[in-house]
Amino acid sequence: PLEGLQWWLWFFVWNGSDGNLFGEFPSLPEKDRRILHRSKRGWMWNQFFLLEEYAGPDFQYVGKLHSDQDRGDGTVKYILNGDGAGSLFLIDENSGDIHATKRLDREEKAYYTLRAQAVSKRTGRPLEPESEFIIKIHDINDNEPKFSKETYVASVPEMSDVGTFVLQVTATDADDEQYGNSAKLVYSILQGQPYFSVESETGIIRTALSNMNRENREKYQVVIQAKDMAGQMGGLSGTTTINITLTDVNDSPPRFPHSSYHLSVLESAEIGSTVGRIKANDADIGENAEIQYSIIDGDGQDVFSISTDRITQEGIITIKKPLDYESKRMYTLKVEATNTHLDHRFLHLGPFKDSATVKITAQDVDEPPIFSRNPYIIEVHEDTAAGSFIGAVAAWDPDAANHPVKYSIDRHTDLDRLFNIDSGNGSISTLQSLDREMSKWHNISVVATEINNPRQTTRVPVFIKVLDVNDNAPEFAMFYETFVCENVKAGQLIQTISAVDTDEPLVGHKFAFSLTTVNPNFTILDNEDNTARIFTKRSGFSRRETSIYLLPVVISDNDYPIQSSTSTLTIGVCACDRDGNMKACSAEALLRSAGLSTGALVAILLCVIILLMIVVLFAALRRQKKKEPLIISKEDVRDNVVSYNDEGGGEEDTQAFDIGTLRNPEVMDANKLRRDIIPEMLFPFRRTSPIKDNADVRDFISSRLQDNDADPTAPPYDSLATYAYEGNGSLAESLSSLESAATEGDQEYDYLSNWGPQFKKLADMYIGKDTDTDIA
Repeated sequence: PLEGLQWWLWFFVWNGSDGNLFGEFPSLPEKDRRILHRSKRGWMWNQFFLLEEYAGPDFQYVGKLHSDQDRGDGTVKYILNGDGAGSLFLIDENSGDIHATKRLDREEKAYYTLRAQAVSKRTGRPLEPESEFIIKIHDINDNEPKFSKETYVASVPEMSDVGTFVLQVTATDADDEQYGNSAKLVYSILQGQPYFSVESETGIIRTALSNMNRENREKYQVVIQAKDMAGQMGGLSGTTTINITLTDVNDSPPRFPHSSYHLSVLESAEIGSTVGRIKANDADIGENAEIQYSIIDGDGQDVFSISTDRITQEGIITIKKPLDYESKRMYTLKVEATNTHLDHRFLHLGPFKDSATVKITAQDVDEPPIFSRNPYIIEVHEDTAAGSFIGAVAAWDPDAANHPVKYSIDRHTDLDRLFNIDSGNGSISTLQSLDREMSKWHNISVVATEINNPRQTTRVPVFIKVLDVNDNAPEFAMFYETFVCENVKAGQLIQTISAVDTDEPLVGHKFAFSLTTVNPNFTILDNEDNTARIFTKRSGFSRRETSIYLLPVVISDNDYPIQSSTSTLTIGVCACDRDGNMKACSAEALLRSAGLSTGALVAILLCVIILLMIVVLFAALRRQKKKEPLIISKEDVRDNVVSYNDEGGGEEDTQAFDIGTLRNPEVMDANKLRRDIIPEMLFPFRRTSPIKDNADVRDFISSRLQDNDADPTAPPYDSLATYAYEGNGSLAESLSSLESAATEGDQEYDYLSNWGPQFKKLADMYIGKDTDTDIA
């Protein structure tokens, strides 16, 4: 008891009759039972125990509260507070018995803390202080072990030793680890023997078999079980699956499937082209299967090379030097394949290399001719006569048959046909004389063709250099505008001249300047630097006496043969100021200084005048452009079509419309009245329709009349559309001829003359007929 409050805690007793877990001992006398009860006062008085997942029909009994102040007279009331009080746990306020109302799950909540108090029903005062106690849920084995993953993935190197660590798996059990064996797990292997094993307490998976070879089997599936109750019968269990892959190690050397290989290649194959592929097999994968190929022996080491395709791990044999079937037809290579990544633990399984023999046959190809040189350069002097030999080319058939070759010039490279070639021996000659000043180089293409196989051709460029010959005389470097002042003094410098030569000198040009004859007016002084100065020889020039002086100058070079020419310097006489600046010259002097004669100036002026006259004439023709006639052709059939749609008829209808408007509607005057519509002013008399109640008919006729009058383009243009009410009461009354036979003799037609011009011809016809009848 604590401060007078007594806790009656009955120890766990199994009553087989009713299944109660707590209760008194009914077979003992009351005294003995009381002694037994008192002997348990050393237990934990403030803690109750309750089994989880109770499935009985009644509320589960937890325990009993009792106070020393309770005399059994019903004056004490027991009150319960705390976790689940009033809902999950109920107390009998009179007896102090506590019951659990629901099934409890320890995995959800392992214990509940409550507070108990006894109060007087009469006064409501506490009889004892409030005390706290705990209801602890006893665990039962109702949860199976669970792994964190349903499937694990692991790997271990192949050829690993026995006991090599692979993976550790762990399962958890929600049951109480502190109570019994409900959460004590034991691991075992259900699938995967004899390759793997598992430690029963830790769940560590290890290899159990040595020399597991990935090349034989790569993947394994292992099933591990975790069982509680320390693996005893009746325990719960859970399983997981581990997919284990053996990773590769380099334990398989490369091996050629064949000891020798035979390949062939055309002798025309280019350098770097592929001859063929060979491959050594390696059961490993990844970098352990990487192979390096090399040529270690053979007579083709200098002609062929081998490399490795990093994707397919094949050896690619390529050409390193040109092949020639005529010189060598068979090559032998010894090729070695070696692993690039070796594992020293497995070197005893080697050697990790292999070799094979490769024989390569060169196949004959009909090859085109071969020139002795490429390109050819030929030099020829420009004074070489046409038909002269200037050089030769040579080509031959490299095949064993050695077919003859013929030569030709590609005329697309010799459009001027300056050269010719002998088709048999390849000698080149000139067809025309050459001029270095027009072209210093000539580039032609010579074609060599096998006579037996014209498709086998070879081209070679031939560069022909034209050497210079001194065949051009020097001349003035430019046009000089030279003048002399009237007040000039003797010995005055009036012009410095220079010369050019289109020839190419060996060292440099050296020109000499001189006058053809002794000139009384001017003299020349050679500066010996390819220039010369012109001086006056006297004073007192007058443009009235002589306005132009022509001074012939001889210019010669120093090459062989010496070439010279005479160039005339035109000197005009001009009026100058004191400083020698030109003020005025004669017109002839200006023209001559400009290099134009009087006749040339007149011709230029005539051309300008003619051009102006052409422009003026063209402008006048455009202004007087002839208009297109209305009637284009007299043969137009529409001139002969006459439509009679009126109540009259006759030749007046042909004047109803101008047929030219149909051909050229653009000339139609929009303001011009249509001639097929008679103005109302022509009708002096108009009778009003006696019918006044047909408003719908009048509206319809008026609407149609306005539509047609407002549309000048509505065909036909030469017809008159008359809309009027026909019948009794209309202007024309009835036009029907059904009753005309009966009244023909008594019919009067005088009223037709009042209908207007449209019915004039008709009135004349009928009124005249009436008159004739009366006379008869």
